[in-house]
Amino acid sequence: MAPGADLALDWGGGRLWLCPERAAFAPDHATLLVADFHLGKAHSFRRLGVPVPGGTSEVNLQRLDGLIARLQPTRLVFLGDFLHSARARTGPGLAAVAHWRERHAALAVTLVRGNHDDRAGDPPAELDIQVVDEPLPLGPWALCHHPQARPGWPVLAGHLHPGAVLSGRARDHLRLPCFHATAKTLILPAFGEFTGLAAVARCAGDRCFVSDGLRIHALP
Repeated sequence: MAPGADLALDWGGGRLWLCPERAAFAPDHATLLVADFHLGKAHSFRRLGVPVPGGTSEVNLQRLDGLIARLQPTRLVFLGDFLHSARARTGPGLAAVAHWRERHAALAVTLVRGNHDDRAGDPPAELDIQVVDEPLPLGPWALCHHPQARPGWPVLAGHLHPGAVLSGRARDHLRLPCFHATAKTLILPAFGEFTGLAAVARCAGDRCFVSDGLRIHALP
């Protein structure tokens, strides 16, 4: 059974826990799945002269620490876009990740390359992160960055930064990150704080699970 804050979902031939911290956990494989970390995105924007707040990398790592503490995974897989750009390789976020990696030296970490990773390059070797191209098999699933068809494989992916728009009274709207499940793909929300959301276009049979930061809610 998933912890109270998480939502247990049987999908694609296996069991997943959808976590309000915008990650998924595969309990049968003790594997934590995180999409679109985008390390150094705010730093990259500031280097370009865009006045955006700092500290997002530390916030992301604190949230990741909390997930590791309560779920006790033996493996962490980043589903692409670990580094936002080449500028992230010299930013303060990379030093914070190095300290984080030292604290979790026993954790096996894998990155499935995404489009930003292609431009930014692989993480520095001292982070001890295995880097592979998509797809990466895990149990019944293919782990990818880009949502795609893989014959015979349900795909867990990221890339799209899905969000759901909730409408209230008096034209009030709230946009929240979400997990978007179709028959063949489950798209995780972006884990990074400074990543934006893209509204999901739901088709018949799709399921959507939003995170309010504390719990997961299945939309009707």
